[in-house]
This record gives sequence, C-alpha cells and structure tokens, in this order.
Amino acid sequence: MATEQSRITIFDTTLRDGEQSPGCSMNHQEKLRLAHQLDRLGVDVIEAGFPIASDGDFEAVKVIAKVIRRPIIAGLARACRPDIERAWEALKDAARPRIHIVLATSDIHLKYKLRITREACLAQARESVSFAKSLCDDVEFSPEDATRTDPDFLCQVLDAVVEAGATTLNIPDTVGYTVPSEFGDLIATIRRRVKGIENVTISAHCHNDLGMAVANTMAAVAAGARQVECTINGIGERAGNASLEEIVMTMRVRHDRYPYETGVVGEHIFPASQMLSEITGVPVQPNKAITGRNAFAHEAGIHQDGMLKNPLTYEIMTPHSVGVPDSKLVLGKHSGRHALAIRCEQLGYQFDRRALDDIYRRFVRLADKIKHVEDHHLLELIRDTHKPAGSATPLFEPLSATVAAAGAASPSSYESSKPFPMAPQTSAFAVPAPIAADHPEQQQEDYLWGV
Repeated sequence: MATEQSRITIFDTTLRDGEQSPGCSMNHQEKLRLAHQLDRLGVDVIEAGFPIASDGDFEAVKVIAKVIRRPIIAGLARACRPDIERAWEALKDAARPRIHIVLATSDIHLKYKLRITREACLAQARESVSFAKSLCDDVEFSPEDATRTDPDFLCQVLDAVVEAGATTLNIPDTVGYTVPSEFGDLIATIRRRVKGIENVTISAHCHNDLGMAVANTMAAVAAGARQVECTINGIGERAGNASLEEIVMTMRVRHDRYPYETGVVGEHIFPASQMLSEITGVPVQPNKAITGRNAFAHEAGIHQDGMLKNPLTYEIMTPHSVGVPDSKLVLGKHSGRHALAIRCEQLGYQFDRRALDDIYRRFVRLADKIKHVEDHHLLELIRDTHKPAGSATPLFEPLSATVAAAGAASPSSYESSKPFPMAPQTSAFAVPAPIAADHPEQQQEDYLWGV
C-alpha cells in the first residue's frame, strides 16, 4: 500500500482548464459523461468547472457534485465573495467538495491585470480563503503566475493563506515559463520557508508553452509536491496543460526514478482519451505520447523486425497497460521484408525468399508513391506480380478476386484456419506473438534479411 509520502493525488482539470482550450467547450451533459469516465479512470479530484462563468457551467458543476460521489469535486473561484458563494452553491451537495481559489501574485499581473498593490493582493488572498473556509473545509489556493512572482512575496502570500485555512497550495506555472530545475527549486523553497507547510499539500499546475509541462510537473513531484494538476490529452489554454497519461505512465515505467503511486486505472486511459476527442471533435495528434495513434505503431523495418521477435525491443510499456488494443505495424516505405512477409501470411500467402524479394521491390516503389500500403493494394500487387502464383504457397483458401480487390475479410468458413488474426482494409496490423529462433545465427540472419 502506498504511504502518504509516496501517494500522488491526481487532480484532473479537463472539465475546467481543459475546456478553456479553443474548440473544446462542453455542455453539462457532455461534462457529466466525461466525469463518469474520469471516475472510472480513478482520478482523485475532478475540477468540474468555473461556476460563476455561466449558468451552464454552474449546472454542470452542480450535477457532477450530486452524481459523482467517490472523488473530490472542485469548483474554481476568483478571490472574491460572489465567486466563492457561487462555487459553494454548486458544490454543496458533493460528498467531498473543494473550493479552489485563484489570485494572481506576479507584479506584471498585479500592475496590468488586477491593478492592485502587493499589500492589497495579500489582504485579498487572506480574506478570500478565510471566507471559503467558513463554507467548506477543503480549500485550495493558487497564486496565479507563481513562477514569475517574486519568491519572497510568494512565500508571504502562502504564509497568509495557510494561516487562513488553506489545505492545498497549488503552484501554477500559468504561462509555461519555468524549466524543471528552476521549478524544483521553487517547490523546495516553499517547503523550507512557508510556515505550517507540513500540514498542507503542495500541488503543481504546469502549462506547456515551452513544451515542458510534464517535465516541470515531475520536477515538482521529485521536490516534494504531492498533487499534480493535469488534463486528458494535455488539452488546455494555449499549448495546453501537463498530460495526465504522460505523468502517470512516467511514474509507472520509471518507478526507479519516481517511486510514487497513483489511483489511476491505466486500462481506462485510452478510453478516456477517445471519449474526450469524440465529445470535443478535436483529434489527438498522431505522435502524442501514450494516446496518439502512432504511440504503439511501427513502420521502420529494423523496429518491425525487433517487434516481431519481442515487443520489448521497441516498446517500454504494453499497449494493454493504457487500454490500447494492440501494437500495430504500419506498412510504408520504411518497412522491411520481415513485416511484409508476416502481413502476406496474414492475408493468406507465403513466399520463398526470391519471390518475396520481388514483391518487396515493387512494394517499396508503391510505398514511395502512396505513403501507406493498404491491404487491398498488397493483394493486388501479389496478384499482378505472380500470375500464376507458382511461387506463392496459399496457407488457406485463396481470396476471391472480388474480395482481394476490395480488401475485405475472408469468408468465415476458413476463419478458424488463419495463422494470425486478419486486419483487412488497413495499412496497420497487430503484432503477432514474439518469434523464437531455434538457433542464434538464424535469428541474426532473419534480422539482416528482414530489414
């Protein structure tokens, strides 16, 4: 069982900060649907929205607070009474409510946005947390733009809100400005200097403007932060937030460096990603870590050859561990003979080396033109290259011309005799079981020939 020191609280803000990403707004039915998935995923805190922002957001927070009972449900409020009262009205029926207060503390925000002095900021922070505490036991405080705030003033504000009753201090890198070593030092400074810090949880909320949101979050965890604020697929303002799936899987894959536990159920990561994409209509970038369509796809011949022998050669986690059905080998111009031979077998044909060389040369020329070779392309290429197919040994009943041209699945009458699962009408196929060579020299020969 994880100790308090090794347990990291996962605060998911997909429904609040994530929704602020242009094009990602959700109505309250969509928010509730995603909240159920976040509950299944096992996150500890769901920030359901910003209740005073609109009637729709208020209703979304209110219904999520009533229906989702296991995790903490948080609502955002600015450091003023109307916001806090509205947040509490939405949250009061929650089994575990949390009011999250945000107030900018950097000089640039104080001067140009809020137009108040440091002294006024300090008083407002103290008063707002004290008022929120009178309504709700669980109060989180975020000094917006903390990484561009004077450290002395930042610690002064944090001292005041801890004294006023804050239970979580969230340190936001609001504009994605910091770097890992600097952010780790800031967390260490806060732990060392803020009075009563041992009685509260330090949290990190990092944006991705310089592409370092996850790295900065991990630096904060290493320095003593025990809550991380993140979103599914890393969505959020501008370049987005730290990605939940990347943070969680970093701690699981590199447990030697980050010996921390979370309550996240890995197998629900990919379904959550897909649900969010479907609700918002915003696709996941193909090369996105963990949840992108290429995260477990391989095209290079050397990689495909290794994957066919043992997936551990090129994958540091299994696709199943994050809810992805299978790894995929993509047939393209970088593919090797080994992957091509396996796909031919899956489609029903086995070639000797000379015949496969012929097929392979034509395959590469085709792949140069069309990027990805689909099954129906490959079947047509086989048919045109070997007429009659004297050098091709059918592994089962050959496909009809109509089926071959369409790339459709083979008839169910010989379904049970297939040596591998079929995946027709696609350029990608699942990785079969690892290949075990009888002799090391044979495995080496296969590797050189298969690339």
